[in-house]
Amino acid sequence: MEWDDLRVFLAVAREGTLGAAARKLGQTQPTMGRRLRALEGAVGQKLFQRTNDGFVITDEGAAVLNHAERMEEEALALQRQLAGQEQLLDGSLRITSSDWFGAYVLTPVLAEFSHAHPRVTIELLTDARFLSLSRREADLAFRIQPFEEPDIASRKLLSMPYGLYTRTGSVHPVAGNGADVVLVTMDTAFGSMPDVAWLQRMLPRAPVAVRSNARLIQAQMCAQGVGVAVLPRPLGDGFAGLERIELGEDPPSRDTWVGYHHDLRRLGRLRALLDMVFARLAN
Repeated sequence: MEWDDLRVFLAVAREGTLGAAARKLGQTQPTMGRRLRALEGAVGQKLFQRTNDGFVITDEGAAVLNHAERMEEEALALQRQLAGQEQLLDGSLRITSSDWFGAYVLTPVLAEFSHAHPRVTIELLTDARFLSLSRREADLAFRIQPFEEPDIASRKLLSMPYGLYTRTGSVHPVAGNGADVVLVTMDTAFGSMPDVAWLQRMLPRAPVAVRSNARLIQAQMCAQGVGVAVLPRPLGDGFAGLERIELGEDPPSRDTWVGYHHDLRRLGRLRALLDMVFARLAN
């Protein structure tokens, strides 16, 4: 039984299809298929039921899954411990954040860091999903809520101000009404976010034109004249064709947190980037 075959098994179990698992590991589907068949031959059991909709794990596969996940945890812990002892400012750093935060807040800091430390390769992943720090899907994560995972070191970085924006030259609504505008706001899955309730309270008569969970899309829709939108100030102020609306009360601010696995606390390139991030962005 090969550990690399178990990695293939874990990817298929998590992704559900051979193609998605191959993309996850950066391998070809035929290679993934051969590795999976080799593992099934080694254990003498069928680990997945092949269906038109993908791979469904069998009872035997579920038993292997428990052991494989524990093996993965130990392997990743070893990798993190060894990586955390590296003091040289070279190598790679994988960072995850939302799209707008990466584009309008992190990019200037990362550019400065790259000029100062050209031997460090930065990989910025803008993903709506929370990538796992324990699995080294990312080394450093920026989120709008505190980290709850065990073994994650985290700190509040900043309090992000928000504003209400419209296309430059458009009519500005009046607080308490909103009948003369329409809204571009978060989708229903994010309906509990503070700025959604603020919009409903400040512009109760304004109908919703577009919903999206991506702030960049909201800003683009707003710049196209679709409606007014609550946006983070760095995004709204920096986006061409937008102007901020004053209603006498600003939308609620949101805290941003930064987190990394405790095992990487001594990683030199991570410490150097964190120092620069806090020096440039913390408030």
